[in-house]
Amino acid sequence: MELANIEKLLEKYLDATTTLQEEAILRNYFTGDNVAIHLQEYTSLFNYFAIAKEETFTKTIILEPKKSKKRNLTWFSMAASVALLVSLFFGKQQYHKNEQRKEAQIIYAQVSKGLGLLSKNLKKGEQAVAVLYTYENTINKILK
Repeated sequence: MELANIEKLLEKYLDATTTLQEEAILRNYFTGDNVAIHLQEYTSLFNYFAIAKEETFTKTIILEPKKSKKRNLTWFSMAASVALLVSLFFGKQQYHKNEQRKEAQIIYAQVSKGLGLLSKNLKKGEQAVAVLYTYENTINKILK
């Protein structure tokens, strides 16, 4: 009769419906020497619980004040915002510098082209003036 009762209690234990008194009965049975052969597999389970119950933690626990994760997250968010603003500021400046450099190159090319045309026309005018000087020198020689 006792074996049938143990089997019923074991079934209730596996379904997690036993009381503390029934668990104590099972613990006493399985930690003892008179365990039925077909129930031997459960002895290691109850022996483990008996050994684990007597274990203690011997190291000292040093409690440090718990830092607020919300505060750390706030600082992280602020730092990320500042980094984003700084990168946007310098990126915008770099973009404007590049735009100014491109505009300066375009203006330089236009001025160079204009000065080239001016130089070409001045050379034509210089040649025309040289012809006039030649003509004037010749007239002066004839008149003398």
